[in-house]
Amino acid sequence: MPPIIIRLLVLLALVVVTGCTKPVVFAADEDVLAARYAHEGPAEIRFFNVISNERGQGEHAALLINASERVLFDPAGTWQHPQAPERHDVHFGMTDSLVHTYTYYHARRTHHVRIQTLEVPAEAAERILQLAKEAGPVPDAYCARSIAGILHQIPGFEDLPQTFYPNRLSDAFAELPGVTEERIYSDREPTERQTYTGLQPS
Repeated sequence: MPPIIIRLLVLLALVVVTGCTKPVVFAADEDVLAARYAHEGPAEIRFFNVISNERGQGEHAALLINASERVLFDPAGTWQHPQAPERHDVHFGMTDSLVHTYTYYHARRTHHVRIQTLEVPAEAAERILQLAKEAGPVPDAYCARSIAGILHQIPGFEDLPQTFYPNRLSDAFAELPGVTEERIYSDREPTERQTYTGLQPS
């Protein structure tokens, strides 16, 4: 390959990497400790797939993890909330109210949210939690791929596709024994979205 072509490819790769970089967010220890929330429910994971109503395309994926604490792994996500301090795409302190707020940050007139929940052994949930804490920060467009990479390391999830496409991962996740599913729709306008809202569970 001619040297000029090689140099152009290297420059293109650098541009792509730079374009996928977002500011590093790493909350202080005291904020993370203050927000820490242990949910009383069973050890489980909850897969979020944000789907375009017009195209049917999955456009973002996230994973709620309930282990010794409940956190949200929101790889390359834009959601922020003062009560959910973030470290490298992991949001701590995910109470039911914050899960609701996160869901309706994405559910709007143009998109709905496919939510799939699966109970897992406590040790598996703890391992997923640890891997999520170690995974970030995640580049743009790697949300589904980063979740698949984590789950692929857990017994029982080895056959999940290592994919960049949320729909493909969501469809494969649906085939796992014990998965329950719901879809959340909203008629909110996209312009009504904010960094966070005051919505509470009804």
